[in-house]
Amino acid sequence: MTILDRRIPMAFSLLVWLVVWEVIGQLDLIMLIPPFSQVFLALFEVMGTQRFVEAITITGKAFLIGMALSLLVGVGVGILMGRNRIIGQVMGMWVNIFESSPLTAIVPALMALLGFGLPTMIVTVFLFSVWVIALDTQVGVQQVDRSLVEMGNSFGASKGDLYRKIIFPAALPELLAGLRLGFIRGVKGVVIGQLLIAVTGVGYLFEIYSRNFLMPEFWALLIVVFAFAFVTSELIALFERRVEYYASGR
Repeated sequence: MTILDRRIPMAFSLLVWLVVWEVIGQLDLIMLIPPFSQVFLALFEVMGTQRFVEAITITGKAFLIGMALSLLVGVGVGILMGRNRIIGQVMGMWVNIFESSPLTAIVPALMALLGFGLPTMIVTVFLFSVWVIALDTQVGVQQVDRSLVEMGNSFGASKGDLYRKIIFPAALPELLAGLRLGFIRGVKGVVIGQLLIAVTGVGYLFEIYSRNFLMPEFWALLIVVFAFAFVTSELIALFERRVEYYASGR
């Protein structure tokens, strides 16, 4: 960010927001927004409780299983869609429908089918994240240089070698972009699912804090969730930048 020909670190904008937040909280203009200093202190209190550890464990378990399934199915379906035109046309329509649909509306139906436990949270994470991974993988596979595939065939590469040594590495930039978006949507899915279920995990803590007007604790928990999503996204983006040369070489 540049202001008056001076380069300003992006972290400065965060500092400005925190100061504004603190001022609004100290003036007590809005009851639901406590001073940031109180939220900062509550952050350590919340993270030190056994209830937080149990909630994070449940939420993390649902998130990791759901994302693992999304990665497995999304990459597999995306490769099939990218390599086979008919499958791409048939599956593409459904993938695009689910990708653009408000999936939050499906969660109550999942609760009726699967109950109020871990399976519903896992399926919610899966549904929120799988479609973008499949679409980005399809785009990556379709952009693989045909000459590389033909060269592999001419040298007698098996199908396994073709996918493992040529197609998958060449499609990696788009696949990682889809994975980064899928992770962010997966975080939304697990939080939305637990908020609607409201009996387990982080969503249960949000429900307790909001119902009892424990706003410093509520905002502290929100910061933890946002920080997790941001750090995860940045780690994947960092790896994404390290393999950018694949895209330029295609």
